[in-house]
Amino acid sequence: MAFWAQTFLLVNLITSAVRGRVEEELSPECRQFLYMETPPTGLEHHSLRFICQRYNKKPRYVTLYDTVDHIPVYSAYTFKRSEGEKCVDVPWMYEPQLSTSSDTDEMQPFPRGYMHMNFEDAQAVLDDYINAVLYERGTLNPDEHQDDPDDKASTYTLTNVVPVVPDFNNGVWNKQEHIVRQRLNNYCRGTAYIVTGITTSGNMIRRENINRVAVPVHVWSAYCCADYDHNAPYSERYKFPSFAYYGLNEEENNEMVEFSVQKLKEFLKKTTFVDQNFQIFVGDCVPPGSSKN
Repeated sequence: MAFWAQTFLLVNLITSAVRGRVEEELSPECRQFLYMETPPTGLEHHSLRFICQRYNKKPRYVTLYDTVDHIPVYSAYTFKRSEGEKCVDVPWMYEPQLSTSSDTDEMQPFPRGYMHMNFEDAQAVLDDYINAVLYERGTLNPDEHQDDPDDKASTYTLTNVVPVVPDFNNGVWNKQEHIVRQRLNNYCRGTAYIVTGITTSGNMIRRENINRVAVPVHVWSAYCCADYDHNAPYSERYKFPSFAYYGLNEEENNEMVEFSVQKLKEFLKKTTFVDQNFQIFVGDCVPPGSSKN
C-alpha cells in the first residue's frame, strides 16, 4: 500500500478538492456523528476523501476513504441501542459520490450484469472480492451497532468494508462488537461516538494482475460516551467515558487487546503513518477536570 508506506504525511484532516459530491468540508448534518463535531486529526493525503454516507434521504455516518487503495481508513458513527439483530436481504452498495459524474449523493446498489463502471477506479467493487478466497467483507460500522432498519442497511456499502480473515471477523472481532454493544446498551446514558479503523502494511487483493484493495494488518475501534452510569460495577465503570481495542487480522494470534484511547493512540503512532498530533477524540474524550488516565 504505497501511500501508507511512503508518503502518508499527516497533519490535520483537511482534504483537497474532490470529484463528485464528496464532502470537502463536513457539513453540520454530517458532523453530528463525531464527538464535539470534530473528526480525528493527524491524517492528510491527496487520496483521502470524506464521505458523508447517505441512505434513503438521510446522512447515516462518516467515512474517511482512500481512493487509491480502495479501503476506508475509518468509519465514524453514533451507537444506537439495539438487541444486535442482523440486517437481511440488503444488497451491497457503492458510493456514487466517488464517481466522475453523479446525479445523486446517496449510496446505490451495484448495477446488474457487466458494464464499465466509472467509479471503479476510485473504490472497491464486488468483483474485487469474488476470488479473494482468504478474505471476506468486514464492516467498520457494523449493523448490530444500529437500530433503525435504514441505519442498518446503510452499513452495507463497500466504502464501509475492509477485507478480513473469516476466523478473525466471525470470531474475536464479532465477539468484541457484541461486548461493546452490551456495555453501551447498559451503561452509556448519552450519545456514544465510535470510530473504527485499520492499519496496513502493503498486502493487496489483486484482480487481473492489478492491485485493487489493501488488506488491514490490524482493525481497531474506540468509543466515547461522556454521559455514563457512574454506579456501574467497577469492572465496567473504568472503561468509561472511553475505551478502545484492536486485533490482528490473521487466523492465529488475533486476540483482542483492550485498553485506553490514549494507549490506542500511542499504538497507532508506532504502527501506522500518523503524525504526533494524531487524535481520535477531542481531548481523548477525557472530560475537563477528570483525573482519568
